[in-house]
Amino acid sequence: MENPASPGRGCDAASVIENAHPLLPAATPLLHGDGDTVQVGGVDSTDGVLLDPAGDLPAVLRGLDGRRSQRAVRAEAAGAGLDPRLVDAALDALRRADLLTDLDPTDLLAVGAGPAAVARAAVELPAAVRSPRSAVWRARGLSAVVVDGATRVGTPLAAVLSASGVGRVVVRDTGVVTAADAVVGGLTADDEGRPRALAAADAVRRVNPAADLRALPPGTVPDLTVLTRPWAASDPVVAGRADDGAHLVATVRGEIGIVGPLVVPGATSCLRCADLHRRDCDSRWPRLAAQLTAAEAPASGSTATCLLTALLAANQVLAYLDGAGAPVTLGATVEVRPPDLVPRLRRWPAHPSCGCGAMDADVVPPGGDDPAPPGATPSGQATMGR
Repeated sequence: MENPASPGRGCDAASVIENAHPLLPAATPLLHGDGDTVQVGGVDSTDGVLLDPAGDLPAVLRGLDGRRSQRAVRAEAAGAGLDPRLVDAALDALRRADLLTDLDPTDLLAVGAGPAAVARAAVELPAAVRSPRSAVWRARGLSAVVVDGATRVGTPLAAVLSASGVGRVVVRDTGVVTAADAVVGGLTADDEGRPRALAAADAVRRVNPAADLRALPPGTVPDLTVLTRPWAASDPVVAGRADDGAHLVATVRGEIGIVGPLVVPGATSCLRCADLHRRDCDSRWPRLAAQLTAAEAPASGSTATCLLTALLAANQVLAYLDGAGAPVTLGATVEVRPPDLVPRLRRWPAHPSCGCGAMDADVVPPGGDDPAPPGATPSGQATMGR
């Protein structure tokens, strides 16, 4: 716990962020302790702040909705009889404890109209604006993501992206819903027999009624395309449609969740690089891949695997759109295998025989494990006699 400086004790007015728009999430606990103390957060962690003396500060803190600058907050507090230096000291302490989020005014302008949109944004904004880039929420709202496949991963992923502020989410699928497609947060049992694209659109609207689900105009390249069919990354017809823009694989193959690689054309290894590595390790791979992509694979993966895969993919999509550092799936895949579902990193470097141009610009993802070399037989897979 941290005890902020009391008035006149190390509070440098010159260091106050006058134009910051502080937001204290509504779910942050404000608990009265002994005497005139108030504990902010820290109930189940070590990031709490003890305010002593607190006085009427709790009312000020509960009013931190990000819509007023710190200068305005301090002026209102002074009008109510509070020492402005006490307010500044408390806000500085909350910032140091990472409990306070400073919003960009343009993020607030991008919040949709109506109480429901404001309520959703109040929950999403604290996580969204952690990126060092300004106006993250507005940038998300201007982004367009195509989810290619209304699968048990693709539909929940589309819903999460829309709920997280992505302005336009297009779900592309020409199939019909089967009973096996139903999953929490995605298609439902009542959707059986309906066109998948329409049913997926309804799933997105359940979490964001104002979602923009319109197809992109012909020739428009989305900010990112997510390939969610099990073997789309190995299908030249499907994967080739994403060659003009960034694309990410997010799917379940059998019982294994796969997220990545995230491909930025010309800058990272591509899907063909990964296929060439597979071919190097197994000369039969082109023939096997042709069989895997010849027909639509049946729905697979447990609910937990599908949802975890969708969440991992959503995190990679948002990191890419937000510009919040290099996503871990650049030139790599994250795999989740039952029963532990612990994410494991597997790298796919640029292949020297591929003409994608990434050999000199290959991005190496930070840290992580390398449980198997590219294309190698996964651990635990037996080989039968010829």
